[in-house]
Amino acid sequence: MAPSGSRGIKWGCWRVLYWIPVLFIALIVAWSYYAYVLQLCIESIEDTGEKVVYLLVYHVIFIMFVWAYWQTIFTKPMNPLKEFHLSYSDKELLEREDRGESQQEILRRIAKDLPIYTRTNSRAIRFCDRCQLLKPDRCHHCSVCDKCILKMDHHCPWVNNCVGFANYKFFMLFLTYSLLYCLFITATDLKYFIKFWLNGLPDTQAKFHILFLFFSASMFSVSLASLFIYHCWLVCKNRSTLEAVRAPVFRHGTDKNGFSLGFSKNFRQVFGDEVKYWPIPVFSSSGDGCSFPACLVNLDPEQPSSPTDSNPASKAAADGRQFPSKPLRESQSRLLTSTPSWSESDSAADKDKKGASNPGMTIENEA
Repeated sequence: MAPSGSRGIKWGCWRVLYWIPVLFIALIVAWSYYAYVLQLCIESIEDTGEKVVYLLVYHVIFIMFVWAYWQTIFTKPMNPLKEFHLSYSDKELLEREDRGESQQEILRRIAKDLPIYTRTNSRAIRFCDRCQLLKPDRCHHCSVCDKCILKMDHHCPWVNNCVGFANYKFFMLFLTYSLLYCLFITATDLKYFIKFWLNGLPDTQAKFHILFLFFSASMFSVSLASLFIYHCWLVCKNRSTLEAVRAPVFRHGTDKNGFSLGFSKNFRQVFGDEVKYWPIPVFSSSGDGCSFPACLVNLDPEQPSSPTDSNPASKAAADGRQFPSKPLRESQSRLLTSTPSWSESDSAADKDKKGASNPGMTIENEA
């Protein structure tokens, strides 16, 4: 076994390498600022009014773009609450069991009071053996970050961060403003790009900056447009990239639209209810990242219809994070209203015992 010091050095080298794509983007943006502001606007554009308008609009888009990019990079992904982690006694109990069926019985007992509805492909409880926790709905383990990320979309090398519940809005705004940034540069640089080919520009170094600025901005516009359209489609359908590749599995089966509540509610889950915060890179997403309203056609036969005394709602409230006062049962048979409410019922105790008796389940750790 290699000494811990060697592993630390190796891990530190990998962390430096992970920042190379971000550094590349930063250098491209810094050069584009120099080329557009100094070489194009100040050196090449002679009309003062045109120059002022271009610089004002450019700097507004530039500030919003850099702000959104910064937020996407440095917002830490949110991890599952402590209620989803196994206690010390539960870990010991799970380790003593060597059969998948017995382990699943233990996990089902722990999960019955948590707002968990999705399962593995074999209908087993989603359990992460590396983090030792029950995975909340839409949570996945990131192999790069080596931790479970709430509503994980993907790990993006261009921001050196996981895109998930905590920063998905920032990622969408980053795509929006970066696309606007490239389109604005392409549109305003086009006239001078044409002059370059017609020999209408003075023979200075600005000619080459104008040329490469147009090419780079137009090429980035194409790639960003396709990525932006794809993620807009995901927002409209209330899916993550992982869920688009592999639909979530509920107890009644696979349902690719299980979390879709309609365009308006899907959009507000990401951007929030207050319109004034939509274009600004500040966190305004709805929910806590651990539980999500679902729109399913079949009732969940195993989920309790009233929380027990050990329901994590009271524990989460102490941390400023709340689960619904009742798990998401009613939302499985109809669309939720704008403000979900969860009625109490005491008639599901027998259903819990029956639902917990399904044999043959195995533990699967989904990446």
